[in-house]
Amino acid sequence: MLNINKVKPSWTGGDLLSRFVNLLIQTKPLYKVMKHQARQVIIKTASQNGVDWRQNVQKLESSQVKELLTEVKNPNLTYPSYYNVPFHGYEKGNLSWKPAFEAESATQAIALRIWPKENLTWEEAQQRLRGSFHQVLGEYGPDKVEDILDIGCSVGISTFALHHYYKQKHNPVRTVGLDLSPYMLAVAKLRDEGKEIAGWVHGKGEETEFPDDSFDLVTLQFVLHELPRKATKAIFQEAHRLLRPGGCIAIVDNNPLSPVIQNLPPALFVLMKSTEPWSDDYYTFDVEAALKEVGFECKITMASDPRHRTIIGIRGS
Repeated sequence: MLNINKVKPSWTGGDLLSRFVNLLIQTKPLYKVMKHQARQVIIKTASQNGVDWRQNVQKLESSQVKELLTEVKNPNLTYPSYYNVPFHGYEKGNLSWKPAFEAESATQAIALRIWPKENLTWEEAQQRLRGSFHQVLGEYGPDKVEDILDIGCSVGISTFALHHYYKQKHNPVRTVGLDLSPYMLAVAKLRDEGKEIAGWVHGKGEETEFPDDSFDLVTLQFVLHELPRKATKAIFQEAHRLLRPGGCIAIVDNNPLSPVIQNLPPALFVLMKSTEPWSDDYYTFDVEAALKEVGFECKITMASDPRHRTIIGIRGS
């Protein structure tokens, strides 16, 4: 049952339960077990619902993707300290081939976990997940969208879905995907066989080096929970600089008020937290206040599915 006075789950922040979970995670032998189990939960969800995890990985391993690494990698990029930590069960975070090869399968499995009691295919779950975000964007975002930046684009699943949504409404549309992992970007570039996306950029969301007023829409899709608040605030400031007057920042991520997230079984929230090092920072962070601080008008915050919320901010003139 949702406690309407709770603004976050009890397993995050400074609560007693949260401190106990953090202590468990800091115990190395336990952490190793948790990390393994967290991966197994996602792999099991995938295998039980028609996602061929192993085949997807093998297909990428036998492809030409590794040859694309030098094309996308920015040799002058210095990784921020928050990115050089283990997360998602990977010791090097996203800075290796393994997470890049598994990202698409993991994304398909995670979408299925949003509606566990419905008999959805992974394709249906993925379409519903992306569609719920696009629906809010369509209702509360700007009417005219021609230039789009997807920050934290990973292997491009969010980028392609966003590009196709706006291409149906406005033609032509220029979409750029930006990420800190060159491995993820190499996979994205491989997937972009038709060269639909204008660029796959290896860079930091807080220092993109794009010109002022160069985008109508900046999105952060399932990215904020992977960031400390200092980085999030810097990215918001950068997004405000990049957007044209009337442009939109659109965020979709875990919803601290979600009954599902607040009432996760202990086994699941311990596993989740063990693979997300910035959980405490995210669930205790006032996203809307941070957006207003840099000059955005917060137009809407709403639950877009049982686990996630969408936040729309508009840059004034």
